Amino acid sequence: MSNEHAHAPAHDDDEHNPHLAHHFDTMGQQTASAKLGMWLFLATEILMFSGLFLAYFILRMLYPEMVLEAHEHLSKWAGGINTVVLLTSSYTMALGVRSIQLGDVKKLRLMLVLTILCGCIFMVVKYFEYSAKFEHGMLPGKYYSAHLHGYEIDGLPHIFFGVYFMMTGLHGIHVAIGLAIMLWMFVRAGRGEFGAKNYVAIENTGLYWHLVDLIWIFLFPLLYLVK
Repeated sequence: MSNEHAHAPAHDDDEHNPHLAHHFDTMGQQTASAKLGMWLFLATEILMFSGLFLAYFILRMLYPEMVLEAHEHLSKWAGGINTVVLLTSSYTMALGVRSIQLGDVKKLRLMLVLTILCGCIFMVVKYFEYSAKFEHGMLPGKYYSAHLHGYEIDGLPHIFFGVYFMMTGLHGIHVAIGLAIMLWMFVRAGRGEFGAKNYVAIENTGLYWHLVDLIWIFLFPLLYLVK
């Protein structure tokens, strides 16, 4: 018996699977490819944020007293609330992935809604936090005018707030992208596109969201809890 005939039965189900892309032979091959692509993408994300973390550490090394003084103007309460919110969202996202692995689409959609809700709370808190910075003139570069609002910070605080807005702003963009992706996953789940044998898109969405949460876990102590 040829190898082609020997493997034919194992491919029968895949050949009739509407979720199998034409350029893949099996669902297993498609899933492995999607996971590899996602891990490579996450690696590039880590490299990008690593550059910003390096800039932060250089700033802290060169101007330690200024960083300590400037960070006192960040809201620890806002940062703490957002930390709890994102940790909760990671938990609900993990429950969502587990639900679809068990074929429970209804619970997946519920977990996606809860995760999206947590993400929206994060963005609302960040909006109020940013609004306070704009109101007090604590902005990057030439836009810094905190001294005109009665806030005196020695050194070069405009550089600190430049790094702050770059790091938290880029992270916020990733949160917004994650929310859009999860909304799309919610719609697709409602169409019946996911099940116990086809959930790699949900799994990859979960990986992306966990990375977003992990980055915040580093941002929170570095920016808000500096000692």
